[in-house]
Amino acid sequence: MPRPPGHGPDFEVRRQKIIDTAADMFARQGYAATSVNDLGRAVGLAKGALYYYIGSKENLLIEIQSRVMLPLLNRARQVAELDEAPLLRLRLLSESLLTIIFHRLDHIWVYEHDYRSLSGDELRTLLRQRFEFEQFVSRLLAEAAEQDSMRSIEPALATLQFLNLHNHTYQWVRTDGPWDPTFLSREYCATLFRGFGVAESVLRCVEERAEAFRRERPDLSLDPEADWVPAPVLD
Repeated sequence: MPRPPGHGPDFEVRRQKIIDTAADMFARQGYAATSVNDLGRAVGLAKGALYYYIGSKENLLIEIQSRVMLPLLNRARQVAELDEAPLLRLRLLSESLLTIIFHRLDHIWVYEHDYRSLSGDELRTLLRQRFEFEQFVSRLLAEAAEQDSMRSIEPALATLQFLNLHNHTYQWVRTDGPWDPTFLSREYCATLFRGFGVAESVLRCVEERAEAFRRERPDLSLDPEADWVPAPVLD
């Protein structure tokens, strides 16, 4: 939601904190079970003052969804345009997705469980964004098969395998646990790529190049905070 005219930076700081609190409460209690009064008590604002910052409860859900999808799509577009082998780009896309999940666990929970509470243009926009990300994965898998990096596969099924392995991570991962996004991505992709018939020598090259990529391209930090932008105005 764009900032209303005439408001200074303190307004936006307060609004972002409200969105943070909403993401935490929606993740713990559910979107439908969390009332505007509940949220107002949590942030110390009466209902009228809260609406001044958020516009509506649904706007909060839109903002939370956008904090997941916009940085992920920004990163996916950058990765897709790299002049690199498709397997390496899949590996980088995997780590990008897991980084978003790892750093936005409460947002991901809301994203996965409550997106159907959106309606109209907002829901269509989110579904279009999800489809766009899935297409990045599908195209890279198809490229890898065409280049004989892996066996011939059914792209739709391979895409589902990629997504299913990654998308349920939020249900069990711990940010203070032993596994970070880089480690998980390396293990996930090794499992997937071996299943897709990728040679061990190629797997080693992918990991070596992924490590070199982090040194060579520090501008692509895989930091969701660096990529966050407010939700766009819907068409």
